[in-house]
Amino acid sequence: MRTLSLGYSPCPNDTFIFYALVHGKIDTPGVVYKEILEDVETLNQMAQQAKLDITKASFHAFGLLRDTYCLLRSGGALGRGCGPLVVAQDECSMRDLRGKTIAIPGELTTAFLLLQVFDPELKQKAKVMPFHQIIDAVKNREVDAGLIIHESRFTYQQEGLKQVIDLGAWWEQETGFPVPLGCIIARRDLGRELVQRTDALIRKSLEYAFSSREETKTYIKRHAQELDEGVIDQHIRLYVNDYSLDIKDEGVRAVDELFRRATEQGIIGKSSEPLFLSA
Repeated sequence: MRTLSLGYSPCPNDTFIFYALVHGKIDTPGVVYKEILEDVETLNQMAQQAKLDITKASFHAFGLLRDTYCLLRSGGALGRGCGPLVVAQDECSMRDLRGKTIAIPGELTTAFLLLQVFDPELKQKAKVMPFHQIIDAVKNREVDAGLIIHESRFTYQQEGLKQVIDLGAWWEQETGFPVPLGCIIARRDLGRELVQRTDALIRKSLEYAFSSREETKTYIKRHAQELDEGVIDQHIRLYVNDYSLDIKDEGVRAVDELFRRATEQGIIGKSSEPLFLSA
């Protein structure tokens, strides 16, 4: 029996996807997946040190890790209407925020990559903090604006904040593609057979969750930052979709375009490795 480390976040979309895989609800012959729950930025950093066999990562981090890790087709977060937002206490434009302090949820997040692709000057005074602290930091004027992700998308208006830009909507208008946010990656040295088997099992785990939603709720609530059931359901509906079952050709083109733009700006380096493990 082989044990593989499996990193994913405590966010509802991830605990929904992986519930069946780590709770023995589907058969995993010859393999045990050991769950490691950390926020995505911590997982990104662990992957930089190749500490995890399989892990959730931002596409930003994967762009830097392509020589060591390959992309899986299942389990990712891509979509439309689900990108990061920049919010502020007062009405302003993105140009107004040049030279201002913007709270970001991590240097390796795709949210920060999209912010840099939109306007490289906005990275100058970026301030890293845990994603769930950003709204309070903006409210308390500790920062001039915040780059928000996850549940914060659904709650910022209740806190009296204003949207400056929806970077996901900008990306969709700019490219016509869904926004690639997070992905599941596996160490290339696991070999094609094990990587492809894991990919198929993640898809089965998600199919189980779709057919047994009520069963997953206790596990999801145990780890969620936001316990309101309506917010949890919104979160899952937004970030878990057909692209989570399979990235599809359109999703692959979206990733290629994101990496092309990021490479042109010098944010990530080039890699000769293909996205997927082919041998």
